[in-house]
Amino acid sequence: MINNINNIVWIVTTILIVFVGIYFGISLKFPQFKFKKIIKSFNEGNTNKKGLDSFKSLTLALGARIGVGSLSGIAIGIVNGGPGVVFWLWLSCLLCIPNSFVESSLAVKFHERDGEFFKGGPAYYIRKGLHNNWLANLYAVVLAFCYLGGLLAIQCNTIAASVSFEYNIRLIVGIIVGVLTFIVIYKGLSSISEFSAKFVPFMGIIYMLFAFIFIIINIKNLPMAIVSIFREAFNFKAFGWGLLSSAIVIGVQRGVVSSECGIGTGAIASGTSDSKVATNQGYLQMFGVYFTIFVVCTSTALIVLTSGINTGDFIGTNGIELLSSALTDKLGVIGEIGLIFAVISFAFSTILSGYYYGENNVKYLFGKLSKKTLLFLKLFVLAVLIYGAVMNPSDLWDIVDIGIGILSLINVYALFRLRKEMKEEMEWI
Repeated sequence: MINNINNIVWIVTTILIVFVGIYFGISLKFPQFKFKKIIKSFNEGNTNKKGLDSFKSLTLALGARIGVGSLSGIAIGIVNGGPGVVFWLWLSCLLCIPNSFVESSLAVKFHERDGEFFKGGPAYYIRKGLHNNWLANLYAVVLAFCYLGGLLAIQCNTIAASVSFEYNIRLIVGIIVGVLTFIVIYKGLSSISEFSAKFVPFMGIIYMLFAFIFIIINIKNLPMAIVSIFREAFNFKAFGWGLLSSAIVIGVQRGVVSSECGIGTGAIASGTSDSKVATNQGYLQMFGVYFTIFVVCTSTALIVLTSGINTGDFIGTNGIELLSSALTDKLGVIGEIGLIFAVISFAFSTILSGYYYGENNVKYLFGKLSKKTLLFLKLFVLAVLIYGAVMNPSDLWDIVDIGIGILSLINVYALFRLRKEMKEEMEWI
């Protein structure tokens, strides 16, 4: 039942996100292809030397985007939809990425001060731009629940599962992850952003090198892998509800989830910056989306497609088993160690960014939080992570997915309603 609701929510969500993305792409003269401005956005300083600098806001968002979905999500997408999923992953990124540009720009336009930093995101531009308090509150409540109560637990569960299936070991892993997370988040956004700025580029580079080595070892399979991506892109398996297993639907859904274009979470990271021009954050976050889809997710896809593994043998798995089999078959224990590193680092970076996204929206709901309240929130997250390591996450995945779908529906509605404000922002720069 929950799974069917999840499917319905995401069919509607995906259609709307793609539609709004295409609308903004056309109306804003295709900002996703203005690569010179994307590159120049890295050099954009802050107006008053307050707020996060551009690079830190980027790595904060990347920490959330480059999660285990870039591993297991892409692998299982290929299992269920075939190699053509990758084509639709790429295309959905190009169509939907203007959503990221718009939401990140609006986040800066409508952000507000939070001590020495700034805070912003969908809840803020819905309240200040649309003057719709109840919808802003709904977004904040759903996000806080999904991220602080659900997504963080799932990420920790993934880390624990990658290390051991034994209860006692998983509990120890949960305690270790919880304590490390608490140490990083204890001082708030300053320590989270500092850690992300160092850790996220490191894990990204390591995974790129690892994938590159694997593909070079299997270079003879690369041409056929590329051909299969385009050949199978229009090979629909069925219609009606069976369409859910086709390359187009799975590819577009994976693109939306992995890129977060339209969900609004990347805008929360952008809202921490005090850019001189709001659209600079939009261009910067589009770089993050391109990197996530065309580098990280594509690397995972090419590992699967060049491995020579029969993906049909992994129907019903979560995708990690496929990657593990492919890597260990070619690289042995080094491949297994590399996969464990990727799972742990990707999940941990998502935990840190996800915590900040949750804290940001708790602050929206309750205003400035006392030190005791913030400490309680961080201790609550510690407990969630420990419990998450030993729980069965199957039902929670669907609940969180439904919640993220609801966030997306609220956000794309707000983006479309704020289209005049966005066009005005583009006209004066």
